[in-house]
Parts: sequence; C-alpha cells; structure tokens
Amino acid sequence: MIEKEIRELLHSIAVKSRKEYASKFRDVDLYIGQETALCHLWQGDGITQSQLRDKMGCKSSTVSNMLRKLEQDQIIYREQEQEDGRIYKVFLTEKGKNLRVPVTAIWEAQQKKMLNGILPEELLLMRRLLKQMEANLFKGD
Repeated sequence: MIEKEIRELLHSIAVKSRKEYASKFRDVDLYIGQETALCHLWQGDGITQSQLRDKMGCKSSTVSNMLRKLEQDQIIYREQEQEDGRIYKVFLTEKGKNLRVPVTAIWEAQQKKMLNGILPEELLLMRRLLKQMEANLFKGD
C-alpha cells in the first residue's frame, strides 16, 4: 500500500536527518533542539521564556531544561523582568550570536544533501505537498 510506503519513507528520512543533525550539532557543542531555540532568539533576542516555548511548541519544562543547559554553556542568559518577577527574558551571549554562522551552514549543507538531484519544479510540488500534509496534521489543534 502506497500510504504505508510514504509513511515509512518519511520516518526513515526523519530518523536519518535527526541523527546527522545531532552529530553535526555536537561538533559545535549543541544538542538537537537547541538550535531551534537559538534560531528564534536570532530572530528576536530578549523574548520571554513563555514566548520561546510557544514558538517552539514545547512543554515549559522542556524549554526550561534546555535554557538551563544553554545558560550553563554561556550561550544565553536570562534576566528577570522588573515589572513582574515571575517573567524571565532570554538573551543571547556573544557565544550564542556567533553560533548562527555554523548552525546555518549545517542546515544548508543538510538541505543541499537531501535535495540533491531534485528538479526545481519537483521542489515546488514537494513544498506544496508537504504544506498540505502539515495543514492536515494541524487541523483541529
């Protein structure tokens, strides 16, 4: 059945990609998932921890643990908001800002590897199909 084959292919691609990303990110002292948090901070430094959680679609505890590790590694720092002591804003250190170039290079190299040999018109169709699949998964959420 073709649906089973597509599901298995998507799973295989996801597993292989995750393993390769994890390996490459370890070369720059990051764990898989941390680059996503950094990407959101590169787009807007100084967001609250809850805003970051919402952007990442993670549980609060997951983001909190991730930020704790990034803070220990001096990649980010958190500042308590003066008006409301329960709120913390997250900022990049210079080390965190400097990770943008190597992380982007990892993303671009992996994308180039995955899309090698696929024609531009096929990429357009693939993007449309993937967007439809994504929309299907988020219906009713």
